[in-house]
Amino acid sequence: MTPQKPSQFALVSWATHAKTPAELAARVKEIGLNKIQMHLALAYADPAVWGNVQSDLRKEGIEIISGMFGTTGEDYSTLETIRLTGGFIPDKHWEANWKAVQDNTKVAAAMGLKLISTHSGFLPDDKKDPNFNKLVDRISQVAKHLGQHGITMLFETGQETADTLWQFLQALDQNGASNTGVNFDPANMILYDKGDPIASLKKLMPRVKQVHIKDAVRTKTPGTWGTEVPIGEGQVDWKSFIQVLSEGDFQGHLVIEREAGQDRVGDVRKAIAHVSQFM
Repeated sequence: MTPQKPSQFALVSWATHAKTPAELAARVKEIGLNKIQMHLALAYADPAVWGNVQSDLRKEGIEIISGMFGTTGEDYSTLETIRLTGGFIPDKHWEANWKAVQDNTKVAAAMGLKLISTHSGFLPDDKKDPNFNKLVDRISQVAKHLGQHGITMLFETGQETADTLWQFLQALDQNGASNTGVNFDPANMILYDKGDPIASLKKLMPRVKQVHIKDAVRTKTPGTWGTEVPIGEGQVDWKSFIQVLSEGDFQGHLVIEREAGQDRVGDVRKAIAHVSQFM
């Protein structure tokens, strides 16, 4: 990895709580960045405001470097509710989610994006689990559709261990859906209590296309959420994290994701400063 500070940094659009592209641009520029990962659903769910977001941002010198989308019915109230409702597992939401995939793909393709990330649901550890083959089939369908438009599907980490995700990626490869990779979020490994972030990154590094810069503290009560904290105040070893990326010749973006706290702009600035010292 040969980053030129801060050109390798980007920001998730949803961190700013911006209600218009103009607000989004103003906050990104206030931080001192010029790249974002975009929540794509806004462009088709609220076209009157967000329908021209790419050109609106381009006028302000801001580039959309990747997209993301969620799935219908997601309930993040507890770890148990998101396990039951997240991703492509629930049968009752599959048709709606498949339509959302097509809508998001259309937006991403029009923007010329090459990467889209999402939480696909809690991937089964055991290949004999009935949800395993169901998810292989559904996610293969999603990935192949994205692939027709030159887009790689990225798995957002955290809802499964690195070993489970690696096994699933191999199953997709064998099913003809090899345009898949990883958006590695070290904090999610802690928040979901799914393993050590550094060891997990090493395992998944060959498939990592993008990373989220986010920090967290692991729960002391099994079965409950950990806590997101500002970068440098949590349990992610950022020096080792950047070292693993460097050794893996990572050339993607370091996308800052701050989803808590009252001073998002200040926290993102601190994140850039903290991580930059190790680059």
